[in-house]
Amino acid sequence: MNAATSRAQRRATLPRSAALLNHFRYEQPDPDRFYGALADDSVELIEALHQDVNNTGLDGLTVLDVGGGPGYFAEVFRSRGADYISVEPDPTEMHAAGLPQRASVRGSGMALPIFTGSVDICYSSNVAEHVRDPWSMAQEMLRVTKPGGLMLLSYTLWYGPFGGHEMGLTHYFGGARAARWYTRKHGHPPKNLYGTSLFKVTAADGLRWARSVPAGQATLLAAFPRYLPGRLWWIMRVPLLRELLGSNLVLMLRKN
Repeated sequence: MNAATSRAQRRATLPRSAALLNHFRYEQPDPDRFYGALADDSVELIEALHQDVNNTGLDGLTVLDVGGGPGYFAEVFRSRGADYISVEPDPTEMHAAGLPQRASVRGSGMALPIFTGSVDICYSSNVAEHVRDPWSMAQEMLRVTKPGGLMLLSYTLWYGPFGGHEMGLTHYFGGARAARWYTRKHGHPPKNLYGTSLFKVTAADGLRWARSVPAGQATLLAAFPRYLPGRLWWIMRVPLLRELLGSNLVLMLRKN
């Protein structure tokens, strides 16, 4: 077991994975339920990882959420004592839930409007697959993280079962074809339109980027499947298997 993820791996139980899988069904029909559950899980995961690496919780730390959306994550991070800030490029998405946006900034993840080395934890969940150049965003996330701080990038893998998002498993026949089929069936294009707001991002892509970061800039501490039980985290060490079954990859780097 990786010392940098020991608490997080122990909390990654089969019931937790089953509950998250069940909540995925409500992303479109009941976003409050889906994103509320995801926010609770996210803060518990990040707190466990920070305890493993730095032996402290989140109290007093500045957390930047890149692609924070309508604000579901804000209160759960503040409940742990963190100073939470989010950056969201889409004003429609930012106000979709009607939640107060007390610490949200409109801006692009590829050019974060945040000072260099100013946050303790820079986090992004299920955003990289919606960005045309996710590795520029990853570099920006590292830039704004303080030395000794953590950068956590979690994203959906294209070849996994959720890679097509609301298009279901039809993405295995090609993203453009899946979008056409969805439009024909529902009478409107999908929210996550392949080639415009949804892109093919693989585990190999992320691992290649993380391993290319100069040692003087950051250290890759862990790469693990976010939603799978801890006993299955070894999947991320097997190239083809991680793409098909990993579902969501977390890259955890410490800024040097």
